[in-house]
Amino acid sequence: MNDDVRLQALSEFLKTHRAKLQPSAAGLPGGGRRRTPGLRREEVAQIAGVSTTWYTWLEQGRDITVSTQVLDRIAFALQLNEDERKYLFMLALEQTAPSAKDEEPPNISPAIGLILGELRHYPAIVSDRRCNVVGWNQAAAAVFMDFERVPPEERNIIWLLFTRKELKALAVNWNDFVRGFLAIFRSYYGQYVGDSWYNEFIERISRTNAEFRDFWVHNDVSSAPEFSIEFRHAKAGKMLFDLTSLQVQGRTDLRCSVYTPSAGSDTEAKMRQLMRKLGQPQEM
Repeated sequence: MNDDVRLQALSEFLKTHRAKLQPSAAGLPGGGRRRTPGLRREEVAQIAGVSTTWYTWLEQGRDITVSTQVLDRIAFALQLNEDERKYLFMLALEQTAPSAKDEEPPNISPAIGLILGELRHYPAIVSDRRCNVVGWNQAAAAVFMDFERVPPEERNIIWLLFTRKELKALAVNWNDFVRGFLAIFRSYYGQYVGDSWYNEFIERISRTNAEFRDFWVHNDVSSAPEFSIEFRHAKAGKMLFDLTSLQVQGRTDLRCSVYTPSAGSDTEAKMRQLMRKLGQPQEM
C-alpha cells in the first residue's frame, strides 16, 4: 500500500470535517473572529481529550501510532456518522484491502440477471467497487441511456455523471444525485486506497471536468445512501424516484441501485407507458 496516499486521504478527510462543524454544534462559544470555518484544531483536541500537538500531527498526515479508543474520541469530536467513522478507522489503522492486480471484471450471475429483468418498470443498475456499470435492465436503459452503446472504458457511473450532459439535464436535483454516488465511491476508495486505479481515475476525471473536484473535496462517505430524485425525462416528463442501494449477497463489491417510484406520484404509470412505447413486454 502507498502510505503517502493513505495518509494524505486521512489528512484531507479530517480537515474537511473539522471545517464543516460549527462551534455551536460542538457546544462551544461561537464568539470571536475565526480565520477559517469550523472548529480549530485545539478545539477538536480538547473535545477528544488529546493533545493539540498529537491531533495536529494526525491531521497533517504524519505516520504516528493511533489506537481505536483515541479514534473513537476523534470521531465523537467531529460528530462523524457510522460510515464516516469506518472510513476514518480504515485510513488511520490501515484497515484497507490489498490492491488486486489484473483484476477480472465481475460477471453478473444468472440469478442477478433474472432479478434485473423482472424489475420491468424499476430502473436498476449493478456496479462494482470502482462504480463501473456491469449490469442493467431495460428500464434503466430507457431512463438513463443505452449503456450498450457506451464504450466499456467509459461505462462508469462517476465518469458518466460528469461527462454526459444528458444525465445532468435529466436529474433536477443533480447535485444531490452526484454527491450520493461520490459518497459511495469514497467509501470504496477508503477501503481500497492501496489500489492505484482510484487515484489515476480521480486525476483523469479532474482533468476532464473541473467540477468534479468541487464535489470531491466535500469528503462525503456513505456505504448505501438513500434519497429521492426528480427526473425530467425527454419522453416521460417529470418522474419521482426513491433510490435504494443494495449490496449483492456473496459479492460484497457488487451493489444494485434500484429506482422505485415515489409514493403518491404517477411515476410508475409513466414508466409503464414508456416501456410500452419501447416495445417491452408487460406482465399480465
